[in-house]
Amino acid sequence: MITLETIRNYCLTKKGPITEEFPFDDETLVFKVFGKMFLLTNVNNLPLTMNLKCNPERVIELRERYAAIRPGYHMNKKFWNTVEVDGSLPEALVYELIDHSYNEVIQKLPRHMREKISESRSREGQHHPLIPKRPRYTKPDISIKQRIKRRK
Repeated sequence: MITLETIRNYCLTKKGPITEEFPFDDETLVFKVFGKMFLLTNVNNLPLTMNLKCNPERVIELRERYAAIRPGYHMNKKFWNTVEVDGSLPEALVYELIDHSYNEVIQKLPRHMREKISESRSREGQHHPLIPKRPRYTKPDISIKQRIKRRK
């Protein structure tokens, strides 16, 4: 079962300077790579929903195929989808959409930033995607785990 904590752990395994922060309010958790957003979620929403960046050609196909994928809430609907993690989507698809969002952001970065990520990928080798080797994040005023516990 996909939870906010598993999404958080998965995002923190991504290469590059990954940050997690609450830039808008106390509820909207944002994951960024090199300061660019690739995932947004409301820590209080049940079922879990998240906004993910998507290739414009794939956006419409996903929305037509899956009822749990809608135009991005408060985002540019050409590039962002809101994905509802209600159990109707295969878990593998949810993780693939997170990867796709991350890759969409990486592709738009300047070459020298992309090269830093490529260097770190070649040095570290493979590991299980849900077990972070070295989590990197900015410490918010209240811990993410406390926010998640409050949600229950």
